[in-house]
Amino acid sequence: MEPWKEDLVHSFQTIECERQVFAMAAELARGLGFDYYTYGLRTPIPLTRPKTAMYSNYPLAWQTIYQEKEYLVIDPTVQQAIRSLSPILWSDDLFAPTPELWEEAQSFGLRAGLAQICRDADGMTGLLVLARSGEAVTTTEWQTKACHIMWLVQAVHLCMARIVAPKLMPALAVKLCQQEAEVLRWTGDGKTSGEIADILQLSERTVNFHISKVITKLQVNNKTAAVLRAAMLGLL
Repeated sequence: MEPWKEDLVHSFQTIECERQVFAMAAELARGLGFDYYTYGLRTPIPLTRPKTAMYSNYPLAWQTIYQEKEYLVIDPTVQQAIRSLSPILWSDDLFAPTPELWEEAQSFGLRAGLAQICRDADGMTGLLVLARSGEAVTTTEWQTKACHIMWLVQAVHLCMARIVAPKLMPALAVKLCQQEAEVLRWTGDGKTSGEIADILQLSERTVNFHISKVITKLQVNNKTAAVLRAAMLGLL
């Protein structure tokens, strides 16, 4: 591993406060030629209204407008990032469907930028956006800085997920024992409690006990929801 990578990983591993993560990441972003930095963390559940945490040094007036007009729902950067792990370079074409958003962003000096998404085994999604008021980010610039940016994204996301995610989603702390996980996997495959009992050589009462216990642990209402939540949390 190259020295700068080791330094980056070590620096983020020793941080225990999200504000410190943000400050360090913003400094590194400036070193890469970007004035502004935004990082967003989204939980995999609940499916209808995932919880999010946002950290940004965008102008406060722009942050207020962005929230009041609910631009997050239509922001092409966010929408495209949800569908792809590829880097997203800002352009007029990218923001063509949302001209008002693009015009207002530029009025606050946000004229060029890029975004990169990151997902982990727990289903947490992180989006890093780097922006500036200067020249557009070219493909050549991205290729030159890609390694540093990708490492920055991973370091920030892993650190933020470690610090912030448990606050947003306590279910991340849930652990299933081996037998609970096995019962839930077979439940997800459509097996009945009786069938699972035969497969695992347990009593049907024991199988139902495990299912009931998992439902309580995951704070859901039924075994179908338990299977879905466990799968999305990477517990199966």
